[in-house]
Amino acid sequence: MPPSALLTDLYELNMAASYLKRGMHQEATFSLFVRALPPNRGFLVSAGLEPCLGFLESFGFAEEELEHLGRELGFGDEVLDAFARLHFEGEVWAAPEGRVVYANEPLLEITAPIAVAQLVEPYLLNQITFQTTIASKAARCVLAAGGRSVVDFALRRTQGLDAAMNVARVAWIVGFSATSNVEAGRRFGLPVVGTMAHSYIESFPTEAEAFRTFALDFPDRTTFLVDTYDTLNGVRTAIEVIRELGLERNLGIRLDSGDLAELARRSRAILDQAGQQGVRIIASGGLDEFEVDRLVRSGAPIDAFGVGTRIGVSADAPYLDSAYKLVEYDGRPMIKLSPNKHTFPGRKQVFRGPDGDVLGLRDEELPAGHEPLLVPVMRGGRRTDPPPALETARELFRGDLARVPEAARRIVEPEPPEARISQGLRRLTERARRSALRAAGVL
Repeated sequence: MPPSALLTDLYELNMAASYLKRGMHQEATFSLFVRALPPNRGFLVSAGLEPCLGFLESFGFAEEELEHLGRELGFGDEVLDAFARLHFEGEVWAAPEGRVVYANEPLLEITAPIAVAQLVEPYLLNQITFQTTIASKAARCVLAAGGRSVVDFALRRTQGLDAAMNVARVAWIVGFSATSNVEAGRRFGLPVVGTMAHSYIESFPTEAEAFRTFALDFPDRTTFLVDTYDTLNGVRTAIEVIRELGLERNLGIRLDSGDLAELARRSRAILDQAGQQGVRIIASGGLDEFEVDRLVRSGAPIDAFGVGTRIGVSADAPYLDSAYKLVEYDGRPMIKLSPNKHTFPGRKQVFRGPDGDVLGLRDEELPAGHEPLLVPVMRGGRRTDPPPALETARELFRGDLARVPEAARRIVEPEPPEARISQGLRRLTERARRSALRAAGVL
């Protein structure tokens, strides 16, 4: 079932009604961007575009929704008839999912009659802001892991089930190796992994019996949770079960509490002395990129990390300063001059080159050695191409990450680069500024 057109704010409906009553059907272009990055972010990763395109393709008011607007919110028949005729028939340019973006660079620009372009604002901001927030957090976990596997454990901790699905999806885009979320695995074709809980160990008379039973049931994917009672004793018990049952494939132990670095070192020594060099060590328990980075830098012999709570809500930076602003109306450049919230006018493009990004106008000539970041993804209200495979976004991210400056990749105190402003955009900005001040009666 497509998302409801009522997934909007009342003030959007108020404005749309006012536009329609006055026959204001001119095209408007809105730009969705992030004003400034949070303190712990050196870059962002574009995510959330796909659900937005699906929403736009199906946008329209159902009869029962129009009845609600008339009955409960007092919109008149003339406005309701106009609402009933609304569909998205515009165009969208966007940074594909998986592309790295920086402050003030459009993640998306939408052009449509102003009433429709206004009504879809909340849905687009909701999806792109949240998913870009999570993708950017997850990308830092991958960076911190330094080539070790990272697994999404966020399902039980996210703020809603839809959020959990999105977390699993965007975490895969930025390089996670798997998820624990079985439905996300089914829906998106992701690898799914899982071990056991402490309750499973506690449900058996002995730890050894719990390990033995689990290994008999899942001999080809056995990871022993060893910290229920005494971690190092749990490692020794796991070794005994491995030997007893002759287990050889896909073996691991999971550490979920305590001093993970020290326990990993001591566990590795015990495993190696027992000839179990192939048994992997997985760490979990309140991890994020800062803790993963600390563990990796300490030399802890950990092969994989399970991260959940802190990534699922992007705990250190749970929101982005995202905005959706009018940049062109009826062919005229639009600008906002509010202190600390000024905008750049016009339909834009980001030109990415070896010396960094240039924020310019869409119709400017492509500078030598640069590529355009934004691509047309919808025309005439329809996608320009079928939805890409997630692997495509994963490859885009991998390529972009390799070009992110080292200072922006840092886990602690990253320094994000700033896009240079093209001469064409500078000239248009000054022209739009003067026009806006004249309209306000200041000049």
